[in-house]
Amino acid sequence: MTVHIPFDNTYAALPEGFYARQKPTAVSTPALIAFNEDLAKVLGVTHDDLADLAQVFSGNALPDGSAPIAQLYSGHQFGQYNPQLGDGRAILLGEVVGSDGQRRDIQLKGSGQTPFSRMGDGRAWLGPVLREYVVSEAMHALGVPTTRALAAVSTGDPVLRETPLPGAVLTRVAQSHIRVGTFQVFAARRDLDRLRTLYAYTVERHYPNAENPHDLLDEVIQKQAKLIAKWMSVGFIHGVMNTDNCTLSGETIDYGPCAFMDAYDPETVFSSIDRYGRYAYIRQPDIIVWNMAQLATALVPLTDNPEASVERYTEQVHGMPVLIRAEYERLFTAKIGISNVQTGDVPMVTDLLSRMHENSADFTNTFRALMTGKARDQFTDPMAFDQWAEGWQARIANEPDPQALMRQTNPAIIPRNHRVEEMIASAVDGDYAPFHRLNAALANPFEDNAEYADLTRAPLPDERVLATFCGT
Repeated sequence: MTVHIPFDNTYAALPEGFYARQKPTAVSTPALIAFNEDLAKVLGVTHDDLADLAQVFSGNALPDGSAPIAQLYSGHQFGQYNPQLGDGRAILLGEVVGSDGQRRDIQLKGSGQTPFSRMGDGRAWLGPVLREYVVSEAMHALGVPTTRALAAVSTGDPVLRETPLPGAVLTRVAQSHIRVGTFQVFAARRDLDRLRTLYAYTVERHYPNAENPHDLLDEVIQKQAKLIAKWMSVGFIHGVMNTDNCTLSGETIDYGPCAFMDAYDPETVFSSIDRYGRYAYIRQPDIIVWNMAQLATALVPLTDNPEASVERYTEQVHGMPVLIRAEYERLFTAKIGISNVQTGDVPMVTDLLSRMHENSADFTNTFRALMTGKARDQFTDPMAFDQWAEGWQARIANEPDPQALMRQTNPAIIPRNHRVEEMIASAVDGDYAPFHRLNAALANPFEDNAEYADLTRAPLPDERVLATFCGT
């Protein structure tokens, strides 16, 4: 075996009850689709043979030092509490401490059944694997805290969904896979020993300055507030903001029915299972506050004075919308070239978004075109933009370098839904060229590149993707 991963495992050293020890299930003919060499260097993953990479990242071969486990957690799914979820199709191989000093998990998704599979097959089909690879790496390039993709491997085995589909395995890298639901499962079971152990482990791994559960909650709230504002600023819609998809590290996790908006509409929903718009674009700030309330509830048993803690936690959670709004306003004023925010700047942003909505203006392309004077072309009624732009241009005349600020905050390219679906369709037919091209284009999202101009175009009416799906 020529693949070396410098494992340094800590979660697998926790007492029983946090996970089930589980090896991946072998696949028939693994073949490497993609391997993230840049990320591998940070992680210290080395190899001599691409064939060995396919064996390791399909789950067929376990590298030395790995300690494969499936983690336990519970969670609220669309507001309904499920007392036991857990990794039903994922296996954590272990942890590494990278060259940057950051500890990270290396996890296989689609690697077979576990004790938490709940009648599922534990597998993933090719489409969701490639979607997560592309979108998570695009989010990283956009500067959004996120899990990342180390490898994608085809299995050679069909996966049965509505029809047989080609199987694949994704290797996901995360600062950790500790979720709000990880705390919830032990709090709901009144398992105070494991809850205390999890709290101590989380503090040591992520928040060493937290002296008590109140501090931990505060730090997680701060990170999540910034994360959701960042999502909003790039038009990202997660689609399944369940508490089991909400990390304590503050990273975006689980790219199932996620999508980026094309035409701006705050009520946009893509997820096929979000029938009532619970996780619509505009409601993401509300949902993250709700999720933090669930975390706060799970932390209450850790305190000596529950009544006082409930009061304090309530105050912390109720203060979160102010944090989100402040970060949102900072990011969106930057998107129109304003760094020194003054009275009237935020209403100017609100007015622009309202006009964009009324005129079906593309979210990404409108903001990017502010630098070129062509934003009006995105509007069905260009006069609607012209009326707004007069005051805006007078305002940014007093800014030091609005062009540079807009260039840094408004991407030229995002993973458009229709392009992702085209890429998946090609891959199913055996052609991975669009997948590799899309990854290359998205690696530098703030640069204009004529070679990838076609990937920046908004979808035509017959190209629009109105629904996205979970990969299970």
